Amino acid sequence: MESEERKIVVDIERKRVRITISHGEDEEILKLSLDEARDLEKKLNSTVEDYFQRQNLRID
Repeated sequence: MESEERKIVVDIERKRVRITISHGEDEEILKLSLDEARDLEKKLNSTVEDYFQRQNLRID
C-alpha cells in the first residue's frame, strides 16, 4: 500500500497568496487576498494555541 503524503505549499502571486494543498492525487488551490491571508494566519495561530492549551488540561 502506498503512503499518501500531504503537502502544503504557499507561494506569493502579484497581490495574492496562493496555497496549494496536495493529498495523494487530490489537489486544492486557494488564492487569498493579503487581508484574507492575515485573517487565516490569526485563526491558525489561535487554533494551534487552543490545541496546546487543551493538551495541558487534566481530566480526572
